[in-house]
Amino acid sequence: MQTQRSFLDELKVLYKQSTFMKLIFMNAIVFLLIQIALVFGRLAKMLPETEYYLSKIFAMPTGMMDFLYHPWTIVTSMFAHFGFLHILLNMIMLYFIGRIFEQVFDGKKLLYTYLLGGFAGGALEIIAHLVFAGLYGQYSSVVGASGAVMALFVLLGFGRPDLKVTLFIFPPVRLIWLALIYIAIDFFRLGTNDGVAHFAHLGGAIVGFIGSQNMYNSGNLINRFQRFSERFVGLFTRKERQRLKVKRGPEVRNMTDEEYNADAKARQKEIDRILDKISKSGYESLSKREKDFLFNQSKNG
Repeated sequence: MQTQRSFLDELKVLYKQSTFMKLIFMNAIVFLLIQIALVFGRLAKMLPETEYYLSKIFAMPTGMMDFLYHPWTIVTSMFAHFGFLHILLNMIMLYFIGRIFEQVFDGKKLLYTYLLGGFAGGALEIIAHLVFAGLYGQYSSVVGASGAVMALFVLLGFGRPDLKVTLFIFPPVRLIWLALIYIAIDFFRLGTNDGVAHFAHLGGAIVGFIGSQNMYNSGNLINRFQRFSERFVGLFTRKERQRLKVKRGPEVRNMTDEEYNADAKARQKEIDRILDKISKSGYESLSKREKDFLFNQSKNG
């Protein structure tokens, strides 16, 4: 007899099996740490000082000289939120986009798209500060995962233009049209003093669009960034790099580049067929084999 899993059990399973949930947890933990620090700052009557030091740690300054003194903030800023509504909206977006993204592609592509989108968003904010200095004043900073999530959103929309989603009571709509609407909103809000980092959103969108081109080519932007990142991390680890292996029945053998490419194309063809079925008949129309295939593709990424 099967027992009903609790909400916490479901979260644990999602956390273990998906990259997007790990990113959501990381954002949530950073948010809680910031809020706890602010509580102690208020109790100690040192709130201004606490806010100042938190901003120096987590918020990315858009001024070039300020950024050069705080270069780590281009990483910390994409995981930091100071307001509850800010993190809530970003994490809802990351949950829904990340879940689809990881079913269509894989966890590694999600992670590296998120990171590169965040980097590009921060870089474009710094460039905009230099070019349009009059819009910013003396000091401004950026926090939040919006640029990183925008990269996932746009890559998914442009990488799978036939993919449809259902929004509440509305009929299914292509994800690419929603991505274009978000890009247009950010573009036409440039130069407004609404407290939103529109250039960071557009920086993420640029990464998503470029990353959606020739996704299975070694020269693809995300694939290049992944290789660079893994080589960089490899400089600090002694783990011996293993050759790619594939199981074929009870046998295990090394794959050549040609075999790997042929296998990747075959898997992608099957993914496209399943996604087309989802767009026409919904996820529940899939057979158990098709659901397992999608799940295994995301887990093995």
